[in-house]
Amino acid sequence: MSDEKFTRNLASTRRERNGAVYYIRGKRTVEGKAYQRYAIATHFVERGEDYLQVLKQYVGPFYQEGDVISMSEKVISMCQNNTVEMKDVKLGFWAKFLSKFASRSSAGIGMDEPYKLQLAIDMKGLPLILWASFCSAVGKLFHKRGVFYEIVGQEVAGIDGFYSHSDFELYHTLAVLNPKEPQKVCETIKKELGYSCILADANDLNIEILGLSPDLREKGDAFAIDLIGDNPAGQGDELTPFILIRHIPDGEEDPMETSIPEETAPEA
Repeated sequence: MSDEKFTRNLASTRRERNGAVYYIRGKRTVEGKAYQRYAIATHFVERGEDYLQVLKQYVGPFYQEGDVISMSEKVISMCQNNTVEMKDVKLGFWAKFLSKFASRSSAGIGMDEPYKLQLAIDMKGLPLILWASFCSAVGKLFHKRGVFYEIVGQEVAGIDGFYSHSDFELYHTLAVLNPKEPQKVCETIKKELGYSCILADANDLNIEILGLSPDLREKGDAFAIDLIGDNPAGQGDELTPFILIRHIPDGEEDPMETSIPEETAPEA
C-alpha cells in the first residue's frame, strides 16, 4: 500500500491570482441553482491570530456580493486559542481502558486515542462517558453507529487534534476544541467584512453546522450542508480552511474557474 497521502489539491485544479492560490472544487446544485466552490489556500494559521485579518488577506481578493464563505471550525478555534495541550491532560485508567474498545474511523483520530478520550472525560465527567460507551456497545450489536457522540454531544464530537500522523508537528500534541460563540463569530464577520458565511465542523463522514451569518439563517443548516456536503475543504493537511461558494447562472463562466493555471500558462 502506498504511503502517499490523499489530497484534493490537484495541480490540474490549481489557480493563482496576484499571489493568492486556490483550487477548483467542483459544482453543486442546491435548490435548483449551480454553485462553484473554490478552496482558498492559506498559511498555517497559528494560535492567537486575528481571524478577521486572515479572512481579509486570503478571501478579500476574491469575494464579491452574493458569495458565501464556508470556514473550518479549526482555523477559528486556533485564532481564539481554544486549544488543549497533551501535557495538560492527565491520562487515567478509564481513558486507557475504554479507548481499547472505541471504533476507529478513516475520518480522523477518534476516541481510540486515550488522550482524546481523557479530554472528553474531563469535559463531560466520567459517568456520562461510561454511559455513552455502554450505549455505544449496545448500538453496535444492532449495527447502529454514532451513539456515543449522540449522547456526549457536539462539544466532544468537535474535539480535533492529537494526530500523531499529521504533517504539522503541532497537532501531534495539541487538541483544538469547538469555536467559542460560533454564531457571534459569523455575525462579526458579516458586520466587519460583509461576508456571508458558514462555520462548519466537517469531515468525510459528517457535516455539523456550528454557525451561520444572519442573512443565511433563514435558509437553515440543510442549505449550508448541501453546499459543502462533500467536504470540499479536505480531510488532511491541505491548508484550505476557507471555501468560497459562488452561484454560477446558466450559460455563464466565472473567471476564477476558467483562468489558466499559472504552471501551465504559455510564455509570452
